[in-house]
Amino acid sequence: MATSVNGLSTYAGDGQDFVRLVDVTKVYGETVAVQTVNLSIQRNEIFALLGSSGCGKSTLLRMLAGFETVSSGQIFLDGANITNLAPYERPVNMMFQSYALFPHMNVEANVAFGLKQEGVPRHEIHERVYEALELVQMSPYARRKPHQLSGGQQQRVALARSLVKRPKLLLLDEPMSALDKQIRHKTQIELVRILDQLGVTCCMVTHDQEEAMSMASRLAVMTEGQIRQVGSPQEVYAFPNSRFVAGFIGSTNLFEGVISVDEPDHIMIESEDLPRPFYVDHGVSEPLGMDVSVSLRPEQVFVSRQAPDSEYNWGHGVVSHMAWMGSYALYQIRLDSGKLVEANLPSQILMQSDPPGVDDEVYVHWNQDSVTVLTS
Repeated sequence: MATSVNGLSTYAGDGQDFVRLVDVTKVYGETVAVQTVNLSIQRNEIFALLGSSGCGKSTLLRMLAGFETVSSGQIFLDGANITNLAPYERPVNMMFQSYALFPHMNVEANVAFGLKQEGVPRHEIHERVYEALELVQMSPYARRKPHQLSGGQQQRVALARSLVKRPKLLLLDEPMSALDKQIRHKTQIELVRILDQLGVTCCMVTHDQEEAMSMASRLAVMTEGQIRQVGSPQEVYAFPNSRFVAGFIGSTNLFEGVISVDEPDHIMIESEDLPRPFYVDHGVSEPLGMDVSVSLRPEQVFVSRQAPDSEYNWGHGVVSHMAWMGSYALYQIRLDSGKLVEANLPSQILMQSDPPGVDDEVYVHWNQDSVTVLTS
C-alpha cells in the first residue's frame, strides 16, 4: 500500500520478495564476472553487496540498473520481469560513486534535471524538488553550485536527485567512498534515517565492511562472481559459513584442527597450535577425525598473566605487539607454536589492572561458546 512522506512515495512492506534474481550470470568473453546468482531483497530493506574489487558486486548492481545486460537468468522487481528493460524503462535510480553532479548547474537544477527530461510539468517539478531538498536538509543551499558544497552536502544533493524521481529501487555505488573518514559515520546514520523514513528499498555496493555492517539490514558477501553468504550483519559476523567469510568480515583467528571427540552436546578439536583441545559446546554434522577450521574473534580472547583455571580452550605465548586503539587495546600474542593470535581488550578493563606489555609471557583463553567450527 502506497503512502507518502514529504510528498515522496513510500511503500508498505508485505514480507514478500521485492527484488528477485534468478540464476543471473554475466559473461565477458571467456571471463565469468557473475556466476548463477540467486538472491532476494525484501521490500523496504537496505541490502548490501559486500566484497573486494573484482568480485562481481558492481556488475550485479549495474545489471539491476540496466546498464549491463544479463547473459542468462532473470531479474524481477515488484513482481515484474525487468530483465530486458532499458535503464530509462525501469523504476530504478542509481546514485553513483562520484555523485555525477553537473558542475554548471546549481543544486535546484541538478535535482530537477531528471524530472525535466521526463517532461514533468514545471509546477510539479518545483514542488517535488523542494520536497526532496527539504528531506535531505539541503533547501537552504538550492542556489549553490556543487563546488560550493562539502563532500557530504554533495552526497545529499545526489541522494535528493535520486529520490525525487520516486524510484521503487534505489541503487548506491560505494556511497561513502568520496567522504572524509571524520564525517563518514555521521553521514551513514543520516542516510539510513532518510531511507527508513521514506521506506525506500535500497541495494548498495561497498568494499567497506564497517559501512555494510552499520547501514545494511542484510548483506551478501561476494567473491569470484558468487555469493558466499547472505544474512544480517550480526549473523554473518557471528556465524560465518566458511573460512573466506570468517576472514573477510572483521578480524578473526583461524586455527586448523581435527575433530577428536564427537558427543551430542559437545565436540573436541585437536590443534597443533594449542597444548589442549578446543572444547566446543555444540555438536557438528561432520564425522570424527575430519579436518576443520576454528574461527575465534579477537574480542572473544582473554589475556592474563596467570594460567586459566580450565582444562581446555587456552594457549601460552609472549606479547609481540600492543597498540592502544582508543576504546580497546589490540594485542598480538605469539604462541609457543609460533602462531600469532590477536586479542582486543577493552581499555576500561586494562586501566583498572596491570596490563601485560610487549615481551611479557601471557596466557590466552576463551569460552567454549566463543568459536565457530568451519568445514569449507
